[in-house]
Amino acid sequence: MALDEKELDKVHNADCIEWLNARPEAWADLIFADPPFNIGYTYDVYEDRKAYDDYYAWTESWMRACRRALKPTGTFWVAIGDEYAAEVRVIGRACGLTLRNWVIWAYTFGQNTKRKFARSHVHLFYFTADPKDFTFNDLAVRVFSDRQREYHDKRANPKGKIPDDTWTEFSRVCGTFCEREGWHPCQMPLAVLARIIRACSGAGDVVFDPFSGSGTTLVAAKRLSRRFVGTELSAEYVEGIRRRLEAAEPIAAAKAGGNGAWPDAHVEELLATYGEAGVPTDLLLEHRHLLGAFADYYNWRLGAAGVAGSYEPADVWLKLEHLRKQVRLPKIKVHAAEPTVAQVRPLDKGLFG
Repeated sequence: MALDEKELDKVHNADCIEWLNARPEAWADLIFADPPFNIGYTYDVYEDRKAYDDYYAWTESWMRACRRALKPTGTFWVAIGDEYAAEVRVIGRACGLTLRNWVIWAYTFGQNTKRKFARSHVHLFYFTADPKDFTFNDLAVRVFSDRQREYHDKRANPKGKIPDDTWTEFSRVCGTFCEREGWHPCQMPLAVLARIIRACSGAGDVVFDPFSGSGTTLVAAKRLSRRFVGTELSAEYVEGIRRRLEAAEPIAAAKAGGNGAWPDAHVEELLATYGEAGVPTDLLLEHRHLLGAFADYYNWRLGAAGVAGSYEPADVWLKLEHLRKQVRLPKIKVHAAEPTVAQVRPLDKGLFG
């Protein structure tokens, strides 16, 4: 059944379990949930320190409510920390969900610790309702393979490769970052949600977030021309989300400025594509096949957002150079090729003696 049109494209100030169970079944194409991790974060209306059994029961309740809302062809992602990753996996199986991937998002700027190694990752569970019938738009999320980027091998697939299940391209949104809203303690990066939404839904599909928090899922969905729905307990966070949604512009609706200037939304998407591609501008110019592939990736991503037409490689290069001179390009870690056997010095056995 479809959700009432009046409830789409907005965030609702409500408890997700109560709200979902009062709605029809099978209306969401994609659900992304980033619940409280039960590790003591400070939220304004939620206590993030439950007893184990209470937290487990609550997690099972909201996951079952989400499963009820999921279409038979739908996809369900859950972000969770180490403490309850195994529980989410077990509950997902009990809900009849198929695990497609257990993704690790490993980021820089890990959380400071004193008596253990610094935590710098989140578990992202990728479930589907059906093991065979689901949406996966691989062209919209492909990246350079090592054969392309490192070895310039003509045998490389010009379409690149599907990303690995360890994501290292995305930094955590720290307090000093321009993307940071500042009114929510746990803000997900737009780029992470954009990858998930591009891969697992199509334009016009309904994306739901039961713990909307800072609103990143809903903003990413709007930018990518998806319908969206969110629930959030905090009235203060809901107001912040509504402000973010009002300011968000669908990429497909972006218009060029005077003299053919690129729309801001297209520039933001180019910056995101560059950051994920992992190839500096000088190498793109030196190896024209990489530049052509990069332009293809960028245009595929725009296409997944509902944008008609495409940018030529030369236009993409000129815009990247302009952004580089403005010091706006993300920093790229140059990937070194694997050493050959001849380059590897034999181990000094004395080091281990």
